Amino acid sequence: MSVIECKAAISVGDGKFTIETIKVKSKPEKDEVLVKMKASGLCHTDHDSLTWGMPIVLGHEGAGIVEAVGPEVDNIKVGDNVILNWATPCYKCFQCQEGNQHICEINSPVIASHAGKFPGGHVAMEGTTWNGEPIERSFNIGTLSEYTLVRASACVKKTSKKLSFESASIVCCGVMTGYGSAVNSAKVTAGSSAVVLGTGGVGLNVIQGARISGASKIIAIDINPTRLEMAKQFGATHTILADKADKGLMKASEKVKEMTGGRGADFAFECTAIPALGAAPLAMVRNAGTAVQVSGIEEEITIDMRLFEWDKIYINPLYGAARPDMDFPKLEALYDKGDLMLDEMITNTYTLDNLEHAFEDMLSGKNAKGVITFN
Repeated sequence: MSVIECKAAISVGDGKFTIETIKVKSKPEKDEVLVKMKASGLCHTDHDSLTWGMPIVLGHEGAGIVEAVGPEVDNIKVGDNVILNWATPCYKCFQCQEGNQHICEINSPVIASHAGKFPGGHVAMEGTTWNGEPIERSFNIGTLSEYTLVRASACVKKTSKKLSFESASIVCCGVMTGYGSAVNSAKVTAGSSAVVLGTGGVGLNVIQGARISGASKIIAIDINPTRLEMAKQFGATHTILADKADKGLMKASEKVKEMTGGRGADFAFECTAIPALGAAPLAMVRNAGTAVQVSGIEEEITIDMRLFEWDKIYINPLYGAARPDMDFPKLEALYDKGDLMLDEMITNTYTLDNLEHAFEDMLSGKNAKGVITFN
């Protein structure tokens, strides 16, 4: 088997990672696509994956250039610039047919892991090896690698000529999740009010989605003053500096009510990934308002059911209800128009050898987004 040797970030599941040489199959089979990576965005999920208890190639945000395609691939060609998508649809299952490509019953790594199954959209592990053994790629794409082998359905052509690979790389998780949660899932309306709890990469893109949807009042809440200044840049009209000792952000919720005529916001989004704040958006919204749990908390939490009074809606969307082949081009068009800020979101870029530094900056809250670039 013809292979390419390249550098990649590898975790064995013990909380640490190393930069290693791996081998990637150079001649894709069936519907496989070989991509030369140009940039890979970082998010907290990448750091969480260090403790998944199995060897993996890290990374699930990225963009690059198609190097080779399998014989069954007809929508992607060699030389195409592509944005990778971690929630690869099959387009045939019930959920895909319903328009829910992000929760594909066959290919989604998230849905399959919850069902105790291996995702059907997985590229054969033998296509990537480390120390002579096949190795899993994070979310089936493993973007923290100079080359990656993926399914064709994991590739969306990059259409914008203005959009750099660095900015394109962050579209496929943090931007899509935040923007999509506001626009696709909550369906923020023009003239409405929205509250965003947590102004990291995802929260900033919820703010952008609310701004682009025409929300007239966007309130950002965070414990980090620097983050709140970032939030203003991306569209927040008001900010609240939260107190770590404010249980459930109940005091902050009173400030929100003061800012919204005493009744609460129309929409509230939890983007902190802190289990204790899972119910916090319910305290921020008015009666019949919509609370959105964006960050994907997967722990048992206690909720005071009085927070649901009255007629409040609480939703827990995945990946901003993304239909990548439709949504990514929309995001690129918004970027080209100047409505969606992507370049400004990248605080720092790093090489693969500086990944440890990049993680440190992310965890400290220094970066809106950090991006690994490849020569």
